[in-house]
This record gives sequence, structure tokens and C-alpha cells, in this order.
Amino acid sequence: MRYFARMNPLRAVRDLRLFLSQREKYELWFGILAVSLTLLLLIGFLHDSRMEAPAYDPEIIYVQQWPANRTDAEIRAQQKIDQAKKDERQAIIDAREAKSRAALKRLDEQLDRMGI
Repeated sequence: MRYFARMNPLRAVRDLRLFLSQREKYELWFGILAVSLTLLLLIGFLHDSRMEAPAYDPEIIYVQQWPANRTDAEIRAQQKIDQAKKDERQAIIDAREAKSRAALKRLDEQLDRMGI
């Protein structure tokens, strides 16, 4: 308990006032500047660390029910339909990749011209 008896806020304030009264004016200004820059950095980090969580949108996957007695012809016909849709999606993806590849190639050529 004696340890906590020495922790008096009034004594701490008096000690701080005594310390500050013995400092030169420029030391006080540099101290204020140092504390304000530190607080500015801490507030900046605190502000930057706040991230809003994206809204959760559940992905619903619907499954088709197929009768167990369907024929091979029906299966092949459905596979052709599905393959056409898959090819269409893949063509879109390939076009995006080609466009991205072309843009990156132009950038690389510009950087080569600059000597980078």
C-alpha cells in the first residue's frame, strides 16, 4: 500500500509545473511541437485503421434436379447447351485478359523507352 501512497496526482502536477518552469522558452515550444506531431501521427493511424466491413451477400447456388431415368441423348444435349454457355463465359474472360495484357505491354514498352 505504501507504493500507491506515493502516487498522488497533485504531486505529479506540481512536479510537472516545477519541471516546466525551469525550461527555456524554445524548449517548451519544441516540446509542444513534439507532442503535437506525435498526437497527429497517432490520430492519423487511428483514422486509417478504421475499415468498414463489406456487406455480406450470400452466394446462392441452385442445383438442378435430373431424373435418374434420362437418356444419353438428353445428357449430351444438355452438355452441348452447358458447353456453349461455358465457352461464352471463357471468351469474355479471355478478352479481358488480352486487354489487360495489352495495357501492361504498353506500360512495359513506355518504361523501357524511359530506361527503367
